[in-house]
Amino acid sequence: MSVWEDIVGQKGAVGIFQAAAVSARELRQTDKDGGDSGSLARKMSQAWLITGPPGAGRSVAALAFAAALQCEDSQIAGCGCCPGCQRVLKNTHPDVKVVTTERLIIKMEEIASLVTLAQQAPAGGKWRVILLEDADRMVERTSNLLLKAIEEPPPRTVWLLCTTQPGDVLPTIRSRCRHVALVTPPVSQVAELLVEKEGADPVTARRAAALSQCHIGVAKSLVRDETELARRHDILLSAVTTSSVAQAVLLAQKLVEAAKTDASERAAKKDQAELDELHRSLGYGQEGSRLPPALKAQETALKADQKRRATRYVRDSLDRVLLNLLGFYRDVYLLQSGAKVPLINVDLSQTIDSVAQGSTPQRTLRRLDAIRTARRRLAANVTPLLTMEAMMMDLRQ
Repeated sequence: MSVWEDIVGQKGAVGIFQAAAVSARELRQTDKDGGDSGSLARKMSQAWLITGPPGAGRSVAALAFAAALQCEDSQIAGCGCCPGCQRVLKNTHPDVKVVTTERLIIKMEEIASLVTLAQQAPAGGKWRVILLEDADRMVERTSNLLLKAIEEPPPRTVWLLCTTQPGDVLPTIRSRCRHVALVTPPVSQVAELLVEKEGADPVTARRAAALSQCHIGVAKSLVRDETELARRHDILLSAVTTSSVAQAVLLAQKLVEAAKTDASERAAKKDQAELDELHRSLGYGQEGSRLPPALKAQETALKADQKRRATRYVRDSLDRVLLNLLGFYRDVYLLQSGAKVPLINVDLSQTIDSVAQGSTPQRTLRRLDAIRTARRRLAANVTPLLTMEAMMMDLRQ
């Protein structure tokens, strides 16, 4: 067992992280002995930018690297069994801070608190690691605050920034980080993970891996819930067989309403648990009790954050639909161009053939562009309904 076992299809990146973790150990020992640590410091950067396509496992790789830095095994950096590794993987290590946002942006106050935390020496004497998921969700002034912390980090602080592509962060931040790019894992390796970790049968696992376009999180949800497969199938069929303006508008509304319903169900239990915890922390956990006006502002602030999170959930749900559509029209274009590449949507092969026969490669490319434009608009906080309506009009037969 090791911390690297759950990283799928990223042999090159794992090799870089393993070498850096070993260098980090040697660097600490060299500093203790008073030797020259120049070459080791170059191998063990204190700021990392980890990029890769959605579902490639950026956060998993970053967390594994953090565990390897805190590993207590004398022989292996990242054994996965020692208390140091286990605490990091369970997110209970005092020197590893994992920041995950469920809102549309990361607040400046959050980054300011991380900058303060970064100045503190690690309690265990190894490294203070700050792992920032979705590093692209910062406005420019927030990014500039982070830049100042990365430019001159304390001797034992390591920043791990995760995002989809290098261009998502400021060039000044990018230039101060060591870049590790993850790749889309092969279908076979994602299927093996599903068989091993989820107990799926090999046929179902391979199908889920292909339909998810090797997005590990989506693939797991497909094998856990059979209704997800049926829902995905119905949405794609509806989207690609729409012909009239009225049908396009109605389908866009249906997709947005379904995304809102999913978001509401996903957030309901979490929202109530957070409110209950806030009331208890303020001493008003008893049933029927009311918060005094002086403390009402804290409840209002929490509800505002929960509303932002619900907005993020809606956009994430719609983005998954858009990714499925991209995969469908990718199959159509490959069929039209005569490429000998396996289809993603094997369950819709007849529909793909029909769409390919009734259209041209140029029309398919325009549809792909329309879907990509919709994704960009969602990321830029354009109203979801307007975004989906405009895209569905462009996708009409």
